[in-house]
Amino acid sequence: MPELDAIRGIAILLVVFYHGYFWMTGFRGFTGMAKAFIAVTMPGWMGVNLFFVLSGFLITGILLDSKEKQNYFASFYTKRALRILPAYYSILLVLLIADYRPRSFVLLSFFFLANMGSFFGIATSYGVLWSLAVEEHFYLLWPSFVRVLSIRTLEYCAAGIACLVPILRGLSFFLGRTDGIHGYTWFEADGLVIGAWLAINVRKPGFTREKLQWISVTSVGVTLLAVLVGQRFGILTRNRLLGAAFQESCGNLIFLGFVSIFLLIGTSKWKSLVHQPILRFYGRISYGLYLVHLLIFGAYNHRISGIWPRLTPAEGHFGIVTLRFVVCFSISTGIAFLSRQYFEEWFLKMRPQSVEVGVPEIIGRRSE
Repeated sequence: MPELDAIRGIAILLVVFYHGYFWMTGFRGFTGMAKAFIAVTMPGWMGVNLFFVLSGFLITGILLDSKEKQNYFASFYTKRALRILPAYYSILLVLLIADYRPRSFVLLSFFFLANMGSFFGIATSYGVLWSLAVEEHFYLLWPSFVRVLSIRTLEYCAAGIACLVPILRGLSFFLGRTDGIHGYTWFEADGLVIGAWLAINVRKPGFTREKLQWISVTSVGVTLLAVLVGQRFGILTRNRLLGAAFQESCGNLIFLGFVSIFLLIGTSKWKSLVHQPILRFYGRISYGLYLVHLLIFGAYNHRISGIWPRLTPAEGHFGIVTLRFVVCFSISTGIAFLSRQYFEEWFLKMRPQSVEVGVPEIIGRRSE
């Protein structure tokens, strides 16, 4: 399913550009085209939400396709462990060797609790690990839901969670408890279950491409309407109640439409539009790139100040900031490629073999 690899590629590029520009520099000292470019990278943090929606879709699909198998749990967790754990624990080892502080955060991350640091008074020292904690909590709990619930009940459960989570975010904000509001698993689960809801629906008997078109158009339309109506009430900022509660919901809905559109185009005569090799390449190495890119940015900032102080990224120096991005992005891409090709792939070959149903066969005949 190359179109889904392309979505992964888009998601990781959104995140890397966001961290390389807006997250590290903001708008301080920039004007004109430089400021406009940085503004374009600002929404890149939502690449994580795109990952959540896509992950919920793919993981739920895998679980549904193996729902009746005797080795349901063993097969799923073996595959997930071989896919996730080798690279994940390798980056934790690197953080320990690099003496990232506090080390207690690395210990929390070992148990996939990187998004729970505030409960223990521990600062987050390597930001990307929080989202992997959310994913692992989903992997831990959701397979049991899929196993024991009927398809209809599972669909209602996913829809109910998707509605409940923004209410919880809004309630927490209203009560003044904003620490972790966009990091705790119970505040981030709506993206995952929205993807799960799509996976459930495309597997329903009689599901058609027309219904998928309706899902894509409706989700995008509702999101645009919500933004247009809600912008004056603060939906565009998470520093106000409406935005704190529903901004991520809007992102998740738009990505629901985004995934649906890619599935439609990817199974049509226009499939080349969403099978772009560069996006598929970055989709293939997205996990390693996500894990390593912040480490490379941090190492560059640390080393360049001692070697070539004039090349230290500074406010208003767009060329120097871009130089850092190009160097770090290239190094991170190389490391992620080598990791996928010669390290992660070795573990992936150990996974149990199984026959999986492809979504193109579910939503209709692939158009030629």
